[in-house]
Amino acid sequence: MTRKVADCRDFPSENGCTLTIAGEEDEVLTAAINHAVSSHGHTDNAEMRTWLRDNLKDEVSTGV
Repeated sequence: MTRKVADCRDFPSENGCTLTIAGEEDEVLTAAINHAVSSHGHTDNAEMRTWLRDNLKDEVSTGV
């Protein structure tokens, strides 16, 4: 299974957040929703979950 990444640096934010979350898709989605709500003031709803899921990236292996 390909690990997924949510990286706040990919999106504009008022606080210049640099958090990166990586793991299995469902884990990343849960953590990213919690972070979006607690740190960025977003609302946890179906639209936000769909948007986040659609914007997750595959983790790039460093070969190490």
